[in-house]
Amino acid sequence: MNRQALLSDLQSRLLDLMRASPAADLERNVKAMLGQTFQRLELVTRDEFDLQRELLARARARLETLEQRVAELERGAPPRAD
Repeated sequence: MNRQALLSDLQSRLLDLMRASPAADLERNVKAMLGQTFQRLELVTRDEFDLQRELLARARARLETLEQRVAELERGAPPRAD
């Protein structure tokens, strides 16, 4: 048997052994526990975070514009035609 076939056979046997051992159950349990923990933490994806950041930036810009208009109106200045 050549070296490559021997390594492939060894890998296959080790994987079969891991699947049949308590280690496979442990791995599934750890994944489930981590999944539940992450769900409770209410984590968001990077895409969701970036979208919310962009929306917040637009809202801040709009708020600043509105604050400037209110200040002008309070001073009695005629409204600008934007």
